[in-house]
Amino acid sequence: MPGMDSEFDRDTAVTLREPGVYDAELSAGWTIIQAVNGGYLLALLGRALGDALPHPHPFTISAHYLTPSVPGPAVVRTETVRTGRTLSTGQASLFQYAEDGTEVERIRVLASYGDLDALPDDVRTTAKPPAIPPREHCLGPSDGPAPIPGSSAITERLDIKLDPTTLGWAVGAPSGKGEMRAWFGLADGRDPDPLSLLLTVDALPPTSFELGLTGWTPTVELTTHIRCRPAPGPLRVSITTRNLAGGFLEEDAEVWDSADRLVAQSRQLARAPRG
Repeated sequence: MPGMDSEFDRDTAVTLREPGVYDAELSAGWTIIQAVNGGYLLALLGRALGDALPHPHPFTISAHYLTPSVPGPAVVRTETVRTGRTLSTGQASLFQYAEDGTEVERIRVLASYGDLDALPDDVRTTAKPPAIPPREHCLGPSDGPAPIPGSSAITERLDIKLDPTTLGWAVGAPSGKGEMRAWFGLADGRDPDPLSLLLTVDALPPTSFELGLTGWTPTVELTTHIRCRPAPGPLRVSITTRNLAGGFLEEDAEVWDSADRLVAQSRQLARAPRG
């Protein structure tokens, strides 16, 4: 079990107030451009559901982002929908407070939880790990990509090394391909686990940057599948967008662990930036 010496674990902590109700504090350390990062929020909700449900690990979790979240106090309300022998299903909503004290719903999720350690070892797949150069040949924020307007506090908590072929946007020459690939870890060295994978799928720069668009790309809906417990060590993340139309785009993410296993998949619908 990860310890609370990790900033990720401290900042996704929830405190049980009463059955089904958890208090939380959204940290300013996970903000990007204008708002708290959606993957960080998903991990926080995932932690609350993991406490509320009888099974420990998220298998699939779908989140609808209703209003932007901001640093500060929050309340998570959970409900157990169904409990079975191998899967349990629950829903959760995160609320913050308006200036007049009323609750404003930020995110609503529906999730099924199980036990990853009880799954069979049989794997039949045509999926292959992304072709990313060795980590020492990839580039991170300290290597000088162009800054993006607004807060970039989250980059200080992540250890991301981007494939140079997906970094054209940083030098004013986006490829137009809608691809983003990177080595990924947490800056404090915490090893990945099923919960942190919920952050991983939404922690890279948006593919819209490589499509020549800059600015905030707010998530409308994000569905994540956790396939197995990741091995210790760095992850490889590949995100692609095939279709931007009507002001919206999809991002399909794959996360691979150090043992060359596909450990997480996701798809999100996001509003395209206007840049």
